[in-house]
Amino acid sequence: MRHAPPFTALRSHPLRPAAVLLACLVAGVAGSTAGLSPAADAARFDLETSDGVTLATWYYPRPEDGQPLATVILVHDFDGSHKDLEPLALALQTAGCTVAVPDLRGHGASKDQAGRDAELQFRQMRKADLEAMAAGAGGRLRAQSAVRGDIETVYGFLLARGDIDDSGKHPLAIVGCGAGATLAALWTAADWAWPPIASGPQGQQVRALVMVSPLWATKGLTLQPALATEALKHDVPTMLLAGKGDRETTRLFDQLRKQRPDGWFQRIGSETTRAADRRKEDSRKSDSEPPAETLFLFQLDTTLSGEELLDDATTGLIVDFLSAKLRDAGR
Repeated sequence: MRHAPPFTALRSHPLRPAAVLLACLVAGVAGSTAGLSPAADAARFDLETSDGVTLATWYYPRPEDGQPLATVILVHDFDGSHKDLEPLALALQTAGCTVAVPDLRGHGASKDQAGRDAELQFRQMRKADLEAMAAGAGGRLRAQSAVRGDIETVYGFLLARGDIDDSGKHPLAIVGCGAGATLAALWTAADWAWPPIASGPQGQQVRALVMVSPLWATKGLTLQPALATEALKHDVPTMLLAGKGDRETTRLFDQLRKQRPDGWFQRIGSETTRAADRRKEDSRKSDSEPPAETLFLFQLDTTLSGEELLDDATTGLIVDFLSAKLRDAGR
């Protein structure tokens, strides 16, 4: 496998000063949105979960010209909707992604099992209702699973359309904000838990995870089950994005980096420690391949959080991360 050297073009977003952990991605992907055609209009689809919730879902097809990058599911924060993530969806679409953004149950234009406006029901939801958003299990065959929650239902929709496949031509990524990041991590763990069958794999589709201001726990929902899985410990390239003073993101990063000693960078003021650079030099001397970096933290000089962090600069960081980790997936 080819490994490119890390790049440090982190665009123009103000970065936190001394004693801050930052990430370095890989070379050759800065400016990845240049030269592509304008994004096409989004289409709305109403999808039904296994427990009868109707999810209003916005679908952004990738531009017909240009190289496909990925298929991306975006997950909004609690008390939000797809509208909060529309600018990011459009930027990803322009970069060559197919994007799906549902209104989670209890939010936006989705409907509950009785056909009532879902946004009126969120305040009354319990822990089990929230867990259902990221659920996908039951039975041996994923296509016939007994429990298909919100994200799993969107996944099934994309799979049926051919926007996800096992060839690597359409790798899957998921991006979540706030509580949506918690849901994204939980669903990633569920995706990687599906065992292969005789016809081939039926899980491990998520190839990149982006968590914007992730919450360790909220309303009884917690990251801990996901963090105990191999997917989150080792396997899935993960990017964390947060504002300064976000202790939950720092805590999450500290836990993840213990499991990925070859996948993180530390920058302190003007002095940069790049452990992976030293490992690359060592591997060149020994004619062995360097380890791939799979964990990145961008902690920005702002008190904003969640969707409020998604300006042009941070959106560019997300696009570059996905490009770095997914562009060569199908080659």
